[in-house]
Amino acid sequence: MRALVLNRTDGPEALEPAEMAAPEPQEGNLLIEVRAAGVSFPDLLLTRGEYQLKPEPPFVPGVESAGVVSWAPEGSGFSVGDRVMAMTMLGAFAEVVSAALPMCFPIPAGLNFEQAAGFIMNYHTAHFALARRGRLAAGETLLVHGAAGGVGTAAVQVGKGLGARVLAVVSSEEKAAIASEAGADELLQSGEDWVAAAKELTDGRGVDVVFDPVGGERLESSPRCMAPEGRLLVIGFAEGSIPSLAANRILLRNIDVVGVNWGGFLPNDPALPAATHEALSAMAEAGHVNPVVGRSYPLEQAAEALADLDGRRARGKLVLSISSD
Repeated sequence: MRALVLNRTDGPEALEPAEMAAPEPQEGNLLIEVRAAGVSFPDLLLTRGEYQLKPEPPFVPGVESAGVVSWAPEGSGFSVGDRVMAMTMLGAFAEVVSAALPMCFPIPAGLNFEQAAGFIMNYHTAHFALARRGRLAAGETLLVHGAAGGVGTAAVQVGKGLGARVLAVVSSEEKAAIASEAGADELLQSGEDWVAAAKELTDGRGVDVVFDPVGGERLESSPRCMAPEGRLLVIGFAEGSIPSLAANRILLRNIDVVGVNWGGFLPNDPALPAATHEALSAMAEAGHVNPVVGRSYPLEQAAEALADLDGRRARGKLVLSISSD
């Protein structure tokens, strides 16, 4: 099978095409003929040896994928030919991947392989953040930073699915169009006074929940636009720096600062992935969840895709198109 192999942790440029043997059938796993693979920040960090998972090179990166079942163990609930999406942490940048059953899910009707390839990490993270950690309720106001990226567009759609009004913070008119396509109710520019705009749009009360995968100045300023008992969700630091928060703002405004580490939480609740998939499938059926794919690259251009992600040039979810057979 075709695959991309990382022989040294020198970044995306160290990825090299290779022909290698496909994985063998294994009890407890599906074999999946990969049609598309998601491009994510863990993939980028893995190529640099900066992720918490540190496999020894050579290895095939690729955290998530979508494709068709080519082998399934008896009693798994899956059959050869089923359309599935999976999260594997490694191995998805290849024509065939072996995926553990608890992290394999049927692709919701209406979604294509490219949409499904970036579904699990972004949408499960967004749902865990908003529904469980952020306790977002119908009728509340949600502000999403980085709302044109893969996890940002997912948060916009999950927020709408939970019944919230969604304010999207973006850095350009092009990104505003993506956030609007995802379903945002209001668009705010990060280069302008988005704090004042958010307060004005909520009649001075502030927003109930902030979803922040950006970090930096965005996180530091977010408490100033939050309502009493608001929840500030710390998702990640795409801006590059890990900020500090003024504790007096947290105290005086009676807000919660909530960490969100979906992957790290899974061992604490093994039933969470299946329950989340059920909730998201219902949102997809209702029309709230419809992943925005920004660009699809051939497998051999994975380094370019990762560079675009690293440079914050992603619009929606970036994916690799691996096979259309």
